Amino acid sequence: MINLEVPRKFAQLVDQAHQAAAEFFRPNSRKYDQAEHTYPKELDMLAALLDGLSAAGGGAGAGGVRRGGTEKKADGNRNGSNLQLLLGTIEMCWGDVGLLLSMPRQGLGNAAIASVANDEQLKRYEGKWAAMAITEPDTGSDSGAIRTTAVRDGDYYVLNGEKIFVTSGERADCVVVWATLDRSLGKAAIKSFVVDRDTPGFELVRLEHKLGIRASDTAHFRLDNVRVHKDNLLGSPEINTEQGFAGVMQTFDNTRPLVAAMAIGVARASLEETRRLLEEAGVDIDYDRPAFTQSAAAATYLQLEADWEAAYLLALEAAWMADNRKPNSLQASMAKAKAGRSGSDITLRCVELAGSVGYGEGTLLEKWARDSKILDIFEGTQQIQQLIVARRLLGKSSSELK
Repeated sequence: MINLEVPRKFAQLVDQAHQAAAEFFRPNSRKYDQAEHTYPKELDMLAALLDGLSAAGGGAGAGGVRRGGTEKKADGNRNGSNLQLLLGTIEMCWGDVGLLLSMPRQGLGNAAIASVANDEQLKRYEGKWAAMAITEPDTGSDSGAIRTTAVRDGDYYVLNGEKIFVTSGERADCVVVWATLDRSLGKAAIKSFVVDRDTPGFELVRLEHKLGIRASDTAHFRLDNVRVHKDNLLGSPEINTEQGFAGVMQTFDNTRPLVAAMAIGVARASLEETRRLLEEAGVDIDYDRPAFTQSAAAATYLQLEADWEAAYLLALEAAWMADNRKPNSLQASMAKAKAGRSGSDITLRCVELAGSVGYGEGTLLEKWARDSKILDIFEGTQQIQQLIVARRLLGKSSSELK
């Protein structure tokens, strides 16, 4: 049975993450929000902390923890590296989600490498910062409709196509690019390749200007006859039509709970600041009385807190299941869907509760509302998560339930 208390063995590490968030992320949040596309060099000093939060060690990266040391013990349940990283992510995003996404060696590509790479690849890319390139101009949320091609040419694959919305694409050492070996075979032919940033033909087209998470760069790439060695293909080069899309999608079972954790962290920051402002304004929030007997502001705040608690518990469940070697695809999507929507709702309602104070730049409430929206979009939109959950619960395939 899952224990909802923070494990004592993680307490010190979670406290360290909170200190980093409080002493660097939070004080510099506004600075790098206003200086979009400027790399926060101070993050280099904190990179070792995030390496420690990843149980894969040595820079395995955000989300890349399923592969190492989480075997289930014979004497019962285990709280392991997935839960550890999730709790640390919540604390860091309480400070600033954009700065967390800018941390070296914590890219989503690191999650792909840690999830499906072989031992040689894990060693070769140890300590590297890897971004993830999935989305294309014509595919949107349908990752199975990828048009970027990978054609075998001797010991190399030749990649051609375009990739957009690549988080940390400019700053990363390499990018995990999703491409299809044979479009006629559908999703089963989609594979992921590690492409070094200095590979000829791998062109950075532009950096996007965004509503939120401005401390993090978001890149658009063009691949023009990019030659990638066969040893850079993650997983098996064989096309298994029976397995379908499951191989490459395994990465999302790791990263979606972490995106949920990001939303939970920024929502908690908003709730704490809003409560402080309400108390200063003389609004009493009483946990011993029914919400409907209190002021409208207090009742709304209690509702938002309950919504946050539900998202938090779902994220804990998804991480705990991963630590105990239980399939967690359903729970990962449920956590991501709930936290993504709740995070956006909570931060916007907190701006509303704070009124003109929340809308101005005197507090970080308006920034948190802007930052939180992306957490309901990337790693699979709200609508995609609901579709995945429905398919899992009803036992339907993607062709049966679209």
